Amino acid sequence: MSSEKVTVDLLIDGGEAKPSGAIAPQLGPTGVNLGQVVADINKATADYKGMKVPVKVIVDKKTRTYELEIGIPPASALIMKELGISKGSGTPQKRDAGNLTLEQILSITKAKRPDLLGASYKTAALEIIGTAQSLGATVEGMDPRDIQKKIQAGEYDELIEKWESANA
Repeated sequence: MSSEKVTVDLLIDGGEAKPSGAIAPQLGPTGVNLGQVVADINKATADYKGMKVPVKVIVDKKTRTYELEIGIPPASALIMKELGISKGSGTPQKRDAGNLTLEQILSITKAKRPDLLGASYKTAALEIIGTAQSLGATVEGMDPRDIQKKIQAGEYDELIEKWESANA
């Protein structure tokens, strides 16, 4: 006999899922222990408190067992967490949302790497800087477009390569 697996996709508040709202109607029919699933989700997403986190719950309906696949919050949420803000600038061209270091950009790039389109670590970092720009942040005290130009010109190649190899 083969097992019947069902995948339920959720977007939850990190560390704060509740066995109600969108979760109950989606998971209830699978027969899993809803309280245990929610507790496991909250434990697995505790580091992302205050952020929306994609979660897949893969349920074997026959055995009523489940697996969790925890996704990575959007780049914008990771950037806002680094900046300590709850939303981006209302006027992004003013660059008043805060300042990120290149180290912070590279750390976010590492976390989001599987989801990014950039073929190299360098181009993936440029994507993250683009998101910082749309939120109204600066990078290394500069307009994000200026640091993107410097990265494209190779000015930070040594730092990026060193960081990538140390964090691979």
